[in-house]
Amino acid sequence: MTVNLTGESHRPGRIEVVCGSMFSGKTEELIRRMKRAEFARQKVEIFKPAIDTRYSEEDVVSHDQHSIPSTPIDSSSSILLLSSDIDVVGIDEAQFLDDRLPEVCNELANRGVRVIVAGLDMDFKGVPFGPMPALCAIADEVTKVHAICVRCGNLAYVSHRLVDNDKRVLLGETNEYEPLCRECYQKALSEEHPKT
Repeated sequence: MTVNLTGESHRPGRIEVVCGSMFSGKTEELIRRMKRAEFARQKVEIFKPAIDTRYSEEDVVSHDQHSIPSTPIDSSSSILLLSSDIDVVGIDEAQFLDDRLPEVCNELANRGVRVIVAGLDMDFKGVPFGPMPALCAIADEVTKVHAICVRCGNLAYVSHRLVDNDKRVLLGETNEYEPLCRECYQKALSEEHPKT
């Protein structure tokens, strides 16, 4: 919150998106920004999709085991109901939420709320994922973070699925996914589906 020359309080609302592949540090960055806001004595609330129970039913937990308390939700509309009088709203794993999320984030930002959203920008097939493309389009700031390709050490491009399952949403970790650069991803696809 800032105070202008006439003494009126003004909270500049904004949308910040942190996106990238799995193992790139998206949740870690979200937690870092939320903890800084808490340190600055701002009222914060973090939300995550209720289906994400990998490390905890309620907390948002990074792969490095850093965590922050959160509120699990089933729909993006719940964020509006649960975030009155909040300065900073965090949303993790946004790709799993419904397509109304960009509208919800816009409404919050227009109210003067700082909204920080983290999520996968692409699914395991390299296809833009859920509401993330629309969120990137309306964001005031987009930070694309990168994992390291486990095969060659270059910057990773996509989360390659290691298990034979074609469902778009498959919660998993290093046993189910690996970060790959574009070249290694293309090689992996040709190994899995050789041309006859």
